[in-house]
Amino acid sequence: MKLKLVGILVAVVLIDGMISIPLINNHTAYKVEKALCEIPLPEETELIESLSQAGKLTGNGNGIQYFGAILIRSDLSWEELDAYYSGYRSNEWEYLVETQEGQTIEVIDHGTLQFSEEIKDNCYYIVYSWGSGNSLLEELDIRGH
Repeated sequence: MKLKLVGILVAVVLIDGMISIPLINNHTAYKVEKALCEIPLPEETELIESLSQAGKLTGNGNGIQYFGAILIRSDLSWEELDAYYSGYRSNEWEYLVETQEGQTIEVIDHGTLQFSEEIKDNCYYIVYSWGSGNSLLEELDIRGH
């Protein structure tokens, strides 16, 4: 009877881990998105949309990446926006600015991630960051393999 109870307990812990690890990693990606949203927008710029995703998004090998992005519409040039956001960068993976053409996010290699907003002209930009998380949770998340 004790052995059966231990077996059930182990199964519950394993199943709970398989469910909670992706949720924890999704929350880590959401924190990257939230950090982007907390940066004050430059003048003549409007926040259109924000999103985040955790998973095997780019590159080869195993591991999880944490991605957050905002879609902005601005009358400023790419150079002006890049200069503005570079003041917030603490590393080469944060607050990167690119012109957004179409709804699909091109920096994602694996899978498709896209904005819901229809891109109507060349005044749309993506500002994105790659985050980091708990390395053990990255290895245990099945999406990273």
